[in-house]
Amino acid sequence: MVRKAEKNDISVIADLAVLLWSDNSAEDLRNEFAEMLSNDSAQIFLKYENDVPVGFAQCQLRNDYVEGTETSPVGYLEGIFIKEDYRGRGYAKELLAACEKWAESKGCKEFASDCEISNNVSFLFHKAVGFTEANRIVCFTKKL
Repeated sequence: MVRKAEKNDISVIADLAVLLWSDNSAEDLRNEFAEMLSNDSAQIFLKYENDVPVGFAQCQLRNDYVEGTETSPVGYLEGIFIKEDYRGRGYAKELLAACEKWAESKGCKEFASDCEISNNVSFLFHKAVGFTEANRIVCFTKKL
């Protein structure tokens, strides 16, 4: 079962999200997700198997330029995660489909995403579910 997350799901989402974004604390993610769920331009979906939360997807509307797109707003997959023991069952595709349907309901004509250049698993997932590579970039920073 895939369903829209609600405010009472924030701890569940944060517990899953910290497995994806381990450089964040669960507390910081709870705060971020609480704010996000009160925003009409973002949505989180949860995937359950036998009443056990096994994954989530976070999507939102982007109104700024999104690499490779021609319209605005664009639905954007900000993150997607399935617990390791539940991978390979099509659950990520189900979550992505929910995100895409949500974006369409918000008037989007396009949907986009990104991944780290070194994350081959994510790259292969994106290709397998129909994304087309738009560009490759390397980002730089320096202290002033």
